[in-house]
Parts: sequence; structure tokens; C-alpha cells
Amino acid sequence: MTDRRLARPLGILFSLLFAAAAHASPATDKVIANVKLPPGFKLEVYADNVPFARSMALGPKGTLFVGTRKGAVYAVSGTPGSGAKPTVRTIAEKLNQPNGVAFRDGALYVAEVSRITRYDGIESSLDKVPEAKVVRDDFPKDGHHGWKYIAFGPDGKLYVPIGAPCNVCDQPKYAVITRMNPDGSDREVFARGVRNTVGFTWHPTTRELWFTDNGRDHLGDDAPPCELNRAPRPGLDFGFPYCHGRDIKDPEFGRLGECGKITPPVQLLGAHVAPLAVKFYTGTAFPERYRNLVFIAEHGSWNRSEKSGYRITTVKLDGDKAVAYEPFATGFNRGDEVYGRPVDLLLLEDGSFLVSDDQAGAIYRLSHAVKD
Repeated sequence: MTDRRLARPLGILFSLLFAAAAHASPATDKVIANVKLPPGFKLEVYADNVPFARSMALGPKGTLFVGTRKGAVYAVSGTPGSGAKPTVRTIAEKLNQPNGVAFRDGALYVAEVSRITRYDGIESSLDKVPEAKVVRDDFPKDGHHGWKYIAFGPDGKLYVPIGAPCNVCDQPKYAVITRMNPDGSDREVFARGVRNTVGFTWHPTTRELWFTDNGRDHLGDDAPPCELNRAPRPGLDFGFPYCHGRDIKDPEFGRLGECGKITPPVQLLGAHVAPLAVKFYTGTAFPERYRNLVFIAEHGSWNRSEKSGYRITTVKLDGDKAVAYEPFATGFNRGDEVYGRPVDLLLLEDGSFLVSDDQAGAIYRLSHAVKD
């Protein structure tokens, strides 16, 4: 005969173990088991059921909105760091690579390849999503580098890149960063010569735009470098397609432009590492030495004989000059075996980062638990 005093606790225990097993993700398990971080840091899974998770935006009520390149946009409701599994809702689907998401004045902005839409009052209507309103729908329809990262700048403008529709080509209306009013009016080109930026931010003090750029392919394993760039004012040219890095003339288009006339990168990143998110660490939860460092999510190479990237790196600055470029989180791959690919970084009020991973379909929380 079973002791009823033991049956109830054992039943609860087995239920909890079954639930934990049901929620386990082999992909995220491999990332967590293999990731290497500086002492005191921890990477934990916040949500492991966000397929192809890419760009992130946070609403004022704490809802995390996540774009993808696979047609869906998600809303993740929960409390990072609490240990509780969040609720994940699909709020839009069958869209055209809705990679970019941004939030402003109660509205979620979603960037597809050729248009930007807006969902007003969405945080109060997650179960009955409001109808999308078109903000602007005259962006190029090219799918190659057509997915967009979007963000609102300190000037109140929405910044929207238009990636080059090719590996390397000379088409003036592409390879630019544009900006416009929140209603889509007064669009203008802010920067040129930007092949494919999928991450930008603004300096916390100077409010200058900083962005990553993905270098061209098929010039070998180690060239050209990807880039971290700084745009202190509008109207600058960052070299594509004529010049790569600081002084590498393109073999086809280099004769048409001079490297000496471009705005050079602040930091040369690894070739083919595919840098995406870039964020300044302005929190207080990490040790003092990490304050104001630039964090970069390197998505990882696809055509290099030995894979590179698949990590999070930092760049230390002295004013507007880079003085160190170092790995921070590694282990998203082991040789040709890829466990995860970091995409976006979002700094929370508690000083931790959320990290999206489109390979594992997950959102992680990166935190520091040990005081200096």
C-alpha cells in the first residue's frame, strides 16, 4: 500500500520533472553546455520556442517583440531571470522577411523587405492583434540583403537600411542607411557605401550613430574584414563597393573610387564573421571594466573554409578610437558543428542582456552574478 503522505509530493515532483523535460531544447542545451564566458557571467535560456528569432524590441509593459526572416513576428511575455517560462504568441505571420522590429509611442513597427508597417496599441491587444497600418511601402523588393534592422534614433527618426542586392555591385539607391519620420514622411539618405548593416545603435554620450557592416564575399578566407563604423554626421560614405576595410580596393569596382576619400572603420572585425547587433553597455550590473564597451553579436561565416564568428565580442574605446577587440562569449560552434548563432542584443533595466539566436530559435539572458 502506498503511503498517501508520500504520494502527493512524489506526484508533484514527477509532474515538474516531466514539464521540465517537455520544455527542454536539445539545441539550447548544446549552447549552454559549450558557451565560454568570463568568470562570474552566466548565459541561461529565457525562451526556447521562438523559431528563427532575430531582432528584438521591448515594449513599456515588458513585452518582448521578436522579428524573424521566416515570416513570423512573436510577442514574448514574461520576466527574464525569474526562472518562469514565458508565454510566446505569434502576432503576425506570412510576412516577407520581417526581420526588423522597433517600438515607439505604443506602437510596434515591423520592417519587411519592401515595406514598414505599424501595430498601434499592440501591448494591450496581444490576443487580438490590431490591423497593421502601412507606414511606407516603396522600399526595393530585392530579397538579397533585403531584410532590415530598424531603430529609432535620439532625433526621433526611424533609421532604415537598404542593403546591396548583390555580393558586390554599384547601384546608388542601395547600400545606404536612410531615416524618416515615424509616419514615413521626409525619408532621406543618412549614410552611403554601407553594404549590409543589420545592427546599429547610438553612442550614449555623443549620440552619434555606430553600426556594423558585413564585408563582401569571394576574396578569400581572410579578406575583406567586416567593420564597426561610426557616423558622427549625415552625408558620409563608407566605401562600398569601391573600397573595403580601410584600404582594400575592390578588384572590379576599385578603379571608380579612392579609399582615401571614404570614412574608415573604427575597428576592423574578422573576415566573414557577419557582425549583426552592436550595443554599448551602459548598465551597472556588469563589472566596471565592461562599462561603455561595445558588444557585437557575430552571427558567423557561411563560406569560409574554417568557420569564424559564432560569438559575442567586445570593442574597447578611447574616445572615438578602438583600442581592443576581444572575444567575450564563444562556443556557439565547435569546428563545423554549429550550436547557435547570436543575432541581436537587448539591454534590460537590470543590466543584463537578452541575446537572440536564430539557429536554436531561442532568447537567452546574459547576466553577471559575482560582485567585483
